Amino acid sequence: MGLIDKIESKEAHIGIIGLGYVGLPIVLRFCEEGFTVIGFDVDHEKVKKINRGRSYIKHIPSGKIRSFVNGKPPTLTSTTDMSLLSKVDVAIICVPTPLSAKREPDLSYVENTARDIARNLRPGQLISLESTTYPGTTEEVLLPLFEETGLKVGKDFFLVFSPEREDPGRKDFTTKTTPKVVGGVTKRCLEAGTALYSQVVDRVVTVSSPREAEMTKLLENIYRSVNIALVNELKVLCQRMGIDIWEVIEAAKTKPFGFTPFYPGPGLGGHCIPIDPFYLTWKAREYDFATRFIELAGEINTHMPYYVIQRVMEALNERGKALKGARVLVLGIAYKKDIDDMRESPSFHIIELLQKKGAMVDYNDPYIPKLPKLRGHDLSMDSVELNEDMLSSYDCVLIITDHSAYDYKWIVEHSRLIVDTRNAAAPFSKEVVKA
Repeated sequence: MGLIDKIESKEAHIGIIGLGYVGLPIVLRFCEEGFTVIGFDVDHEKVKKINRGRSYIKHIPSGKIRSFVNGKPPTLTSTTDMSLLSKVDVAIICVPTPLSAKREPDLSYVENTARDIARNLRPGQLISLESTTYPGTTEEVLLPLFEETGLKVGKDFFLVFSPEREDPGRKDFTTKTTPKVVGGVTKRCLEAGTALYSQVVDRVVTVSSPREAEMTKLLENIYRSVNIALVNELKVLCQRMGIDIWEVIEAAKTKPFGFTPFYPGPGLGGHCIPIDPFYLTWKAREYDFATRFIELAGEINTHMPYYVIQRVMEALNERGKALKGARVLVLGIAYKKDIDDMRESPSFHIIELLQKKGAMVDYNDPYIPKLPKLRGHDLSMDSVELNEDMLSSYDCVLIITDHSAYDYKWIVEHSRLIVDTRNAAAPFSKEVVKA
């Protein structure tokens, strides 16, 4: 039986490498459609939790995982043993693609995974890279590793790029209802990739090569980065001019055409928008091309935590209080509301800046009880409890993430000073300082 026949009859075994915010949802989507799935990860704790039917991501219920792990027969298992990649018909790569300390692409996770696949590659397998990267990665990095085995792409194995489009916490679109872009190295590769993703998403959008698919994901994220930078810059200007940027945005979005609202904040967060645009900036240098819009947007967005600190200092000064020695409570660590994802969250940088200036900082986040050690950050803090006495004891309450769980009217009533980066508490009091 050929690979496409196996896929369409749901007899193909699916292997997904990387069980984080991207990998785990696609694992469950294949399980929901009746496929047998093996999840691969180097994190032993994640593997143990999956095999026990436990979730480690807030918006993914444990019951869903448990139903597949304990099914009769079970359709989901998880492992750290990469040699089992030889048992799957499809290998989907969902590993991180961070930036190095020099803000250059770090493809070590992708390359290590590709080597694991190459060691276990057999005829008839399909490999799909979903991790966001620069145009050319699939054909310049992955393909040579696989063809070193002597197998021929498009004949013996199939290779595609299909960018992830996960948005943690979003409810109006799901993995199933979000269109999937696919680009194949050859025509047969594209046919296999289209057959695969057609089983789990409502619409597959094909493009002419992996490079177009890779650039598609970067365009999506650069579009957001540039527009967020624009509205962040306008926020700073409007503050100096005595204009309410939030009111301006609400008025502008009443125009039924030609305007899409973007909202200012304390800085960019999440794995995609703060990182992915610089993958293209790095690649563009190979073509002697300067991506000035991307660089400028990055400069503006990177500066926003410093602007927040400046607003906190000004607000305290107006009340006769210095930032040094002040007690500051940060509300919200996650990079956006109602999720537990803190990757690249500006909250970490803001807390570190406050501490460097001598403030005594606590935080509260209903979804993040303890700050884990992340790349570049080691804060070792626990979320404090919110109550009237606690709130009133702080010189400043700084809202970074506007979780729906917060009662902003109550917070306003019991806080001495609020600096609000999300316009969450500001509607309840004219005394709230917008930042």
